[in-house]
Amino acid sequence: MTARNVSRFWEWGKKIICVGRNYADHAKELNNAVPTEPVLFLKTPSAYLTEGSPILIPKYSNSVHHEIELGVVIGKGGTAIPQSSAMQHVAGYALCLDMTARDVQDDCKSKGLPWTLAKAFNTSCPVSEFIPKERIPDPGNVKIWLEVNGQMRQNGCTSQMIFSIPFLISYISEIITLEEGDLILTGTPKGVSAVQVHDELHAGIDDVVSMTFKVGRL
Repeated sequence: MTARNVSRFWEWGKKIICVGRNYADHAKELNNAVPTEPVLFLKTPSAYLTEGSPILIPKYSNSVHHEIELGVVIGKGGTAIPQSSAMQHVAGYALCLDMTARDVQDDCKSKGLPWTLAKAFNTSCPVSEFIPKERIPDPGNVKIWLEVNGQMRQNGCTSQMIFSIPFLISYISEIITLEEGDLILTGTPKGVSAVQVHDELHAGIDDVVSMTFKVGRL
């Protein structure tokens, strides 16, 4: 694919592979154990949302939380990718939100059910514009932040991740073949909380990218 195409990965990428509990402080704030191996779940491409359209709280949830994350856009596919060459498979990045129906997730967890209803609903993956790889020379040391109605809610750094990006690419590709245009969500720092209709979410990576989304309801 050309660089022009990968810069609009949300239009044709097939998979959104998400990593849960990849920041110890976030795991603890939700009373979850800190994982010893990555926790993976999936979103569908219909979850993608770009600026100008609202995040829509699904009818079946009364508690949707924001989770700000660094997304990794795959530029070169592969299976069983070694950690040592993993970054050669990265085309770039995006700032992303993993919108989560927390009440539904808690119910699913209590019943031992998958998290699909909580994580994969339409508009649950807002993304920024594509960030070329060279704009983020060290993805293991990126400060990401999110404000709700002008109040800082999340402010973390990818240096706090339990599992690094090369490790995640290698681990995931052992299980799921990665393809061009796939997106990996690398986890969220602490500070997640519920959003309300009419809230405005503003998030960024200083000097690199910012994005703004309003919240509505189906």
